[in-house]
Amino acid sequence: MPIMRVKEIRDMHPEERMRRLNELRTELLRLKTMVKAGGTIENPTRIRALRKTIARILTIEHEQKLGIKTQKTEGKRKK
Repeated sequence: MPIMRVKEIRDMHPEERMRRLNELRTELLRLKTMVKAGGTIENPTRIRALRKTIARILTIEHEQKLGIKTQKTEGKRKK
């Protein structure tokens, strides 16, 4: 399960998004440091989830910077 969904990220204000991005980066750095030091972490998949969430936030920031409108797909997929 993702840490934050795309809809939640899009609904945030830019300042809040950047604050959350810094928090996630700090947590990721802390977990990576623990692993490098030879320690074990409670949930190793948390690192992957953090990386994906950080990428989602950066992607949405870039889209908004460029003014790209997102489209919601409706109906069935074409095969």
